[in-house]
Amino acid sequence: MGRAFEFRKARKMKRWSAMSKAFTRIGKDIVMAVKEGGPDPDSNARLRAVIQNAKSVNMPKDNVERAIKRASDKSLGDYKEVLFEGYAPHGIAVLIETATDNNTRTVANIRSYFNKHNGSLGTSGSVEFMFDHTCNFRIPAEGIDPEELELEMIDFGAEEVFVDDDGILIYAPFESFGAIQKELESRNIDILSSGFERIPQVTKELNQEQTADVEKLLEKIEEDDDVQNVYHTMRE
Repeated sequence: MGRAFEFRKARKMKRWSAMSKAFTRIGKDIVMAVKEGGPDPDSNARLRAVIQNAKSVNMPKDNVERAIKRASDKSLGDYKEVLFEGYAPHGIAVLIETATDNNTRTVANIRSYFNKHNGSLGTSGSVEFMFDHTCNFRIPAEGIDPEELELEMIDFGAEEVFVDDDGILIYAPFESFGAIQKELESRNIDILSSGFERIPQVTKELNQEQTADVEKLLEKIEEDDDVQNVYHTMRE
């Protein structure tokens, strides 16, 4: 198994803990998808993907429909995706994906978290290169040979295919998302969920005390409503 498998395994127990937080994040994804490609999922591949993810966390259909309707309102402000980079204590690189309607607020908040927990907010490009930007798809395992699927999906950019309790996982570079989504849909294979992740190229092992220092910062960042995802180079 490759790095994607190990990364997935390590993060599996650290999924969105509060359902309300998951719903908030997906709500923002819906707004950004609708603003980008319109409210019709049949013609908006990004919106289709978000709706699939909403189903995977049991977000009620009414909530999804309301979010799409609200996002279609031109008076509604848009969310901007902003990436923050920095270092936690003990040299751990941290990459933070946010979706914000007030960048000034978000910058101030993220900077304060680093300052209060002995970290440092970096400049653009300071740690992003340490992570591989990937896309992933989860599909049902029933009736599908993962080895055969991997051979077939290599032509569309897939780099790693493996099976876990959630089904078959397909990992590929970020830019292969559209090609793989289109191919799976053309084969009438259900996409249970999909998304993007940043996998650290190298991780660093810390002792228990050092790990606690880093986790205090990470927990504070993850509590922020503007934060969508947090990635780091600490070995888990």
